[in-house]
Amino acid sequence: MKNNLPKLGKIHPDFFNRYIYRKLGRPDRAIIVGPQNGVDFGVVDLGSRVMVLSTDPFFIAKELGMEKAAWFAVHIIASDVAVSGIAPQYLAIDLNLPPQMKEAELVRMWNAVDRECKKLKISVVTGHTARYAGCNYPMVGGGTMFGLGAKKELINPCAKVGDAIIVTKGPAIETTGLMSAYFPEVLRARFGKSFVRRAQDIFYQMSTVKDAAVAASCGGVTAMHDATECGVWGGLFEIAQHSRVGMRIELNKIIIQEEVRLSCECFGIDPYKSISEGTLLATAAKQKAGAIVKALEKAGIPASIVGEVTAREKGMRVFDGENSVELKHPRIDPFWGKFEEYLKKK
Repeated sequence: MKNNLPKLGKIHPDFFNRYIYRKLGRPDRAIIVGPQNGVDFGVVDLGSRVMVLSTDPFFIAKELGMEKAAWFAVHIIASDVAVSGIAPQYLAIDLNLPPQMKEAELVRMWNAVDRECKKLKISVVTGHTARYAGCNYPMVGGGTMFGLGAKKELINPCAKVGDAIIVTKGPAIETTGLMSAYFPEVLRARFGKSFVRRAQDIFYQMSTVKDAAVAASCGGVTAMHDATECGVWGGLFEIAQHSRVGMRIELNKIIIQEEVRLSCECFGIDPYKSISEGTLLATAAKQKAGAIVKALEKAGIPASIVGEVTAREKGMRVFDGENSVELKHPRIDPFWGKFEEYLKKK
């Protein structure tokens, strides 16, 4: 078999659909949302209520400092449940810790996990904790987040023709937050110390928990997706593919923060294709979209309407003035290659 796997990063949707999606164990009618591209969570029908769950690596970027790294690790997992419209409530966690991790580091990390879970009203219900040879930062285990809620609260993602497309914060939020933390000297040499501080401040934007709660509270949302690997372009492509629709996207309407633009330029990364935990992609009924954007902005979250959902036969296109190109899935996220390149230089 030809090796079609990426060197680093998520498996491409084509491979997933061919070799994984068709082999999911015993079928169960209670599963009303199963694993699929463009959907961050699964849902089990419990009768009058539903259980939403999502699994992710427990990602500890040590260079951030243990407290900030733990904050991020919790929000990565919580965000994928929040985009269902139902708040995350329970966490099951597996910690496969690096042998070099010190006791004091583990204590600091877990204290920060505990604090953030309390702020988000999340309870840890079970887990596993051990140190093993071969384990290393930043992937130090995995976690599954759960949320319970009424069926009417669930946003089972399906964009509809005529919906508005909303993007919060703009592209490459996670890319900027991580690259500025790991390689501040690169940015400092080009833009100075004050720029590095501003770029590193992007860090606390790397969550969609608040974005999703605000958007869902306004009503009219038809789909939400966290723009993680392959960024804004990958996320929008996945929403359209899953919903069997087309999209018309206006490039100049997507917010791009100055620190993001310059950081990506410095590292040679296309911001629209790059990992962006914290960027919420949403579709909503056109008559509700303006109110959703206003509510997000009132909550301190920059957002804009960047296009509309169209019929599938019109395709997925990105417009830049009068010119347009087909929206394609990036397949490979440029962040991982650049991250590895600069780690080797360091």
